[in-house]
Amino acid sequence: MNTKQKYSYMVDSHAHLDLRNFNRDRKKVIQRAMDRGLKLIINIGIDLFTSQRSISLAEKYPLIYTSVGIHPHNAAKVPPDYLQKLEEMTHHPKVVALGEMGLDFYRDRSPRPVQREVFRQQLRLAKKVNKPIIIHDRDAHKEIVKILEEEGLPDSKGVIHCFSGDLDLAKKCLEMGFYISIAGPVTYAKNHKLREVAAAVPLKRLLIETDAPFLPPVPLRGKRNEPAYVTYVAEKVAALKYISTEDLGRICLENTQRLFSIE
Repeated sequence: MNTKQKYSYMVDSHAHLDLRNFNRDRKKVIQRAMDRGLKLIINIGIDLFTSQRSISLAEKYPLIYTSVGIHPHNAAKVPPDYLQKLEEMTHHPKVVALGEMGLDFYRDRSPRPVQREVFRQQLRLAKKVNKPIIIHDRDAHKEIVKILEEEGLPDSKGVIHCFSGDLDLAKKCLEMGFYISIAGPVTYAKNHKLREVAAAVPLKRLLIETDAPFLPPVPLRGKRNEPAYVTYVAEKVAALKYISTEDLGRICLENTQRLFSIE
């Protein structure tokens, strides 16, 4: 892998550049992403505060668009009027999705009943405003699918971000209309399951992401992740697909634009 390789087409469909991890050098991080060939970054809200910060970031940089939503870690902290505030944010022209939302039964930072209710409420809002959804699923695969089936999806569907399930789950999500997003763990030596999924997902339903500042790819594990490093993910997935990284980047950029209705 060439750490300095620049591509003509590249995208990071899920990053958190508004977080304090980037307070010292956010401008340089974004410039490095552009220097590597990124044409689009979707920055993701995880509560009301970060959602608003993400909108402000998107207003400043043409290549950044944003989502607004409540991460399951923050479900227990929402104010009574949070749905109204999220809905108001969705009217901003650079807000292209609701999320990330979902369930996290690995860390359990919010009580599970609260996670479920806030997830369901956001799904209903997404259908009301017809925005695609960004799903966070950690150690909650069966219940995520159950709730999605019970609540239904917006017409614009959505993406399972940082996919961590097996091939059977991937097939189920594809049947429901979701895109599958692959992140840095696809480069980890022991993650054969994710590489199997990445190889099997149809190119037209595939996204790539960093989840920056989290989940840095090999050979950068232990360091802060950033959007420029999505090229490592692209290179690995392209090899699994037996296509060029340039083609993989272009396809994933087009998929991200189509999912989030970005011209």
